[in-house]
Amino acid sequence: MYIADETWPELGDYFADESVALVPLGSTEQHGPHLPLATDHLIAEAFAREAAERTGYLCTPTINVGVSPHHRQFNGTMWVDAPVFRDYVESFTRNLAYHGIDRVVYVNAHGGNVDHLREVGRRLRDDETMYAIEWMWNDSIPELVDDLFEQNGPHGGPKETAMIQHLRSDLVREDRLEDARDGGVASVDAAGTVKFGSRTFYDAADNTANGVLGDQTDATAEKGAQMFEEAVDQLCQLCDWLDDQRFEDLLPKAHV
Repeated sequence: MYIADETWPELGDYFADESVALVPLGSTEQHGPHLPLATDHLIAEAFAREAAERTGYLCTPTINVGVSPHHRQFNGTMWVDAPVFRDYVESFTRNLAYHGIDRVVYVNAHGGNVDHLREVGRRLRDDETMYAIEWMWNDSIPELVDDLFEQNGPHGGPKETAMIQHLRSDLVREDRLEDARDGGVASVDAAGTVKFGSRTFYDAADNTANGVLGDQTDATAEKGAQMFEEAVDQLCQLCDWLDDQRFEDLLPKAHV
């Protein structure tokens, strides 16, 4: 169920019976010469919408701009400062709590959001408002991703390329896949910016001239479809697990 398609009386019926909502989040940032800036939020929304369709749980509108200052050197990248992002997501989520939702899955497709979503979840749990957890699609199927790709990226690499080939093939610049591979680097290790155990880089541009890593020519829509199906199944199972829990058991444990 997508919240914006419903009327308020229909949603009243949902809130009376259900307590779970999915919140898709991504970014609007460079993904190399071959993928659109919308890559992350397109992926997040596709997963959240599909899981909501299969399970009947509520899906909210997508948060399209995230914490992406590390991509700022590339044209068009948008971002909000981390404290602003955390406060916005927290306020957004508290709206759902007001209507009776007490557990949320942040369906996230941008690595730069992860730590901040975990912090928001902690705030909401610590004051016993709700239980909110972050889910990232590729983290739910790591073995499959490793099996499909010799070098998966990460950023703008073959796994994201394959996913957009599956979801929005019209937005993939297929004639730039070799450019993406040859103008980027295979991995962070290959960039040589980890020195003596320290990550000496702050921005994507410190690692890669064109903003991406991995071998994008290894991507296909068929691989994207396989990842999408397996990850959606994981997300649906997570939502059902969450729905089955007693709310009291999700709250912080008492002091020892």
